[in-house]
Amino acid sequence: MRWHRRGAAPRNKAGIGQGRVAGIVQFENVGLRYGHGDEVLRDLSFTLAAGEFYFLTGASGAGKTSLLKLLYLAQRPSRGVIRLFGTDVVTLPRARMPGFRRRIGVVYQDFRLVPHLSIADNVALPLRIAGVLESEVRDAVREMLAWVGLSHRADARPPTLSGGEQQRVAIARAVIGRPELLVADEPTGNVDEAMAERLMQLFGSLNGLGTTVVVATHDLTLLNRIKAAQMMRIVDGQLHDPTGALRFPPGRGAA
Repeated sequence: MRWHRRGAAPRNKAGIGQGRVAGIVQFENVGLRYGHGDEVLRDLSFTLAAGEFYFLTGASGAGKTSLLKLLYLAQRPSRGVIRLFGTDVVTLPRARMPGFRRRIGVVYQDFRLVPHLSIADNVALPLRIAGVLESEVRDAVREMLAWVGLSHRADARPPTLSGGEQQRVAIARAVIGRPELLVADEPTGNVDEAMAERLMQLFGSLNGLGTTVVVATHDLTLLNRIKAAQMMRIVDGQLHDPTGALRFPPGRGAA
C-alpha cells in the first residue's frame, strides 16, 4: 500500500533515537459530563506517544466512545486540560478547530458516509478538502478501494451497501490522507474475520509510517494482531493504569 501524505515526511516513530517519547495527546485531570448528570469520565490523566498503537477496551457503557469523542474534538471536556499536537484544544478558538480536525482520521461506529455521494467520492473527501490534485486523488482512491475489496462498488451510493461494506468505506476515508492521529470506534464490528485481519494490517501499516492509532474494541481477538500495541482500559469512567505507564510513558524525560 502506497500512502498519500500531505506535507510532512514520515516521522521518527515515537521519538526513537531522540532520547524521549513525544506526546501527541495529553490529558490532565479531564472530566466529562453531559448536561447536569454525573460525570461519565473522571480524572483522566495520560499521554499517548507519537507513532504508537493503542487498543481501548472496557465494558459497554464504560466511557470508550465518550473518550474517543474528546480525542477527535467532537466534545469539549467539562474540566481539565487536553493537548493535541502540543496545543491546548480546550481553549482553542472554534475558527481553528477545522485545521486540527483535518489532522485526525476518524472511523465512526455509525459510518457517517455522505449518502448522495458515490463510494469513491466519499473516500476522496479528505484529499479534496486538503486541495490534492485530482489526478492524485483518483489514483489514491482506486488503490484504497482495492485494498478494502470495494473496487467493484466505486460508483455505488452508501444506502445500497451492506453494513460491512459501509464500514470498509468509512475506514478507507479515515486513513487515505495518512492522518497524524487515527481514532477508530469498533472498526471491525461488521466484517468477517478475514477482512478484520486485512483491516488491522492496514492500521498497522499506517502506524508503521508514524500515525498514532487508537482503536476501541470489545473483540479481544484483535489484541494479539498488533504485537507492539499498548492497552488502555476504561472502568466506570476512569482509566485503569496500575503501572502508570500511560500517565508517564517510559522514556519521558530521558537525557
